[in-house]
Amino acid sequence: MATATSHRPRQLALALDHAESYAREDFLSGSCNVAALQLVDLWPDWPANALVIAGPEGSGKTHLAMTWAAASGARVIPARRLREPELPSTLATGALLVEDAPDGAEDRTLFHLINLAREEKASLLFTARSAPVVWPVALPDLTSRLRAIPVVTMHAPDAAMLRAVIVKLAADRQLLLDESVVGYLAARIERSFAAARAAVIALDREALRQRRPPTRTLAAELFRDETVLP
Repeated sequence: MATATSHRPRQLALALDHAESYAREDFLSGSCNVAALQLVDLWPDWPANALVIAGPEGSGKTHLAMTWAAASGARVIPARRLREPELPSTLATGALLVEDAPDGAEDRTLFHLINLAREEKASLLFTARSAPVVWPVALPDLTSRLRAIPVVTMHAPDAAMLRAVIVKLAADRQLLLDESVVGYLAARIERSFAAARAAVIALDREALRQRRPPTRTLAAELFRDETVLP
């Protein structure tokens, strides 16, 4: 009985699943993403019917794109699930968010999607880790279509944004962090949204496993070997 009880906190911590808030009011705006935010907010008066938001993993692309999807009534689909015969129904609402382009999507399917959206005056928003100019595209006609789509890039966060992201991610997990904990984490992790997410998840799980509050002391135990950033 004692052994089973001792394992329960670890199992509980690993099983927990916390959804991040994609509400517009929870989007954190700063110098790293203001250009993307302004362009997305221009919809439906975009310079073209399509737009690409490019940026590294965890840079907030999905959050910003989801606010657009909510405002436009767009369907949301991963690029790898695009199927050419299904494109008319995929565009049925007149707006479509394609996540993680061009991951797994066939050139021909993307080409016909862009053409069909233009014909039907539908809005397209792609999220991607890089600009279309470096996508592994072999179809020349698709290359020319992609070059015509405006691209806006989301950059790595500055120090202030990193701290704000840590607070936001912690709040999404109902984790209350003292300012000293936020500062400690921000000074020791890579300056990226992905690193902030990983750090908050690790701290939350360890706090649950040890049944301890997420203090600076616990953070130091987890991240003492991390390089202190300038």
